[in-house]
Amino acid sequence: MLDLIIPALLPIVITLLLGFIAGWHHDFDASQGAVLNRMVMLYALPLTLFAGMMGLSRSLLLSQGIIAVILLAGMVGGYLIVYLLVRYLCHQPAGMAALLALAISGPAVPFVGVPVLGHLYGTVSTLPIALCSIIMNLFQVPLTILILSAGNRDKANTSFSQNILHTLKEPVVWAPLLALLLLLLNLHIPAALRSALQLLGGTTGGVALFASGVILFSYHVVFDRTVILSVLAKNIILPLLILILARALHTDGQTLSLSVISMAIPSASVCVILAVQYKTAGQEMASILFFSTLFSILTMGGMLYYLAGH
Repeated sequence: MLDLIIPALLPIVITLLLGFIAGWHHDFDASQGAVLNRMVMLYALPLTLFAGMMGLSRSLLLSQGIIAVILLAGMVGGYLIVYLLVRYLCHQPAGMAALLALAISGPAVPFVGVPVLGHLYGTVSTLPIALCSIIMNLFQVPLTILILSAGNRDKANTSFSQNILHTLKEPVVWAPLLALLLLLLNLHIPAALRSALQLLGGTTGGVALFASGVILFSYHVVFDRTVILSVLAKNIILPLLILILARALHTDGQTLSLSVISMAIPSASVCVILAVQYKTAGQEMASILFFSTLFSILTMGGMLYYLAGH
């Protein structure tokens, strides 16, 4: 199985390292990495989400069953549990808790899912890729932006409704919402226009990872208790909990494998993008992204080996 996982994850590791080398060589600094991240958040990522969702059919969107329940439990339930634990048990600031919740419960399915799940399961992998992308960008990212925005604004002059309005104005939030509405109305854009939008949108993964590598060098990657616990939770604990849930729901073998491997995919680079944009926990998020991706070659390989034998 490693011969399938390594080719899918190696480009991610290499792109991160190229960004790290660019920072070390002083070709880019942290401020320029932030500019690259801004381009991703305002243009590339919203375009790739909108164009990707517009490529789905309404029947596919509405015909999801048990796998939707499992992924919702992992991504939404996981986010809320991690946030509450970090915020109220560990007494960390709200912004830090939100970013850790996103890093642990948000797999990089839009970037890693296509090569990994596509190689392993073929066209049926479209289902978890679409579901994870929708859940992340209609729940996890907007909620994280809302919490970070509230923490970076004057609370005496900014109401909760104003924070929500500010969040909804973010392209990364309203673009997938618009695509979801159009899909529910069974409306589609011309294929030529969707292809045109994907030209810039296709740069999302590479630019985001490269910028993350630049920021990694700027923040100096650490391997402290927060990073270790977060990577363990992301790469091992959460996928195992999803495995237990899927077995309890008596799912078929393919649904179980798709669910577990989807949640075992390493952290999404959007956690670093948001950390830099809102100047919160940048070093921790960059370190979690790096080690989560690096160790995922072993942890995902282990998961696949176990699932193949059972």
